[in-house]
Amino acid sequence: MPNIGLYYGVHEWTSARTGGVVDARFIAILDTAIESPLGQVAMIPMLAWIARNAPENLKATFFAVMASFTNLALSASNLGTKYMNRVFTVTRETETVAADYTELGALLLTVVAIGLAAPLLSVLLIQRTPFRSLG
Repeated sequence: MPNIGLYYGVHEWTSARTGGVVDARFIAILDTAIESPLGQVAMIPMLAWIARNAPENLKATFFAVMASFTNLALSASNLGTKYMNRVFTVTRETETVAADYTELGALLLTVVAIGLAAPLLSVLLIQRTPFRSLG
């Protein structure tokens, strides 16, 4: 998940109120340190959902299929990144091209919105289908 706060200047606000302790570096390091463990913890609801909905004699198969879907989601994420970069133009400065970050804020907000909406909509849709509970 991108750190929107740094783009919109939250680090300047926190730095001014903490005497420079909570600056951009502090926020970036804290974000990196917290993101990985929280990503693992975020898997717990999905694992609980699988355990609840899988038929008793197919739990291992369900976990394997869901692991495959996780890999599929990672591939879709890479493909989504490609298309998001086509919709929102963000370029670094090179010898021949000037830097252009004008669409970066909109890109970050769109990525966060999709990152929140996609899983919630998926669960909502599945819970309204016959696949809700197979056991």
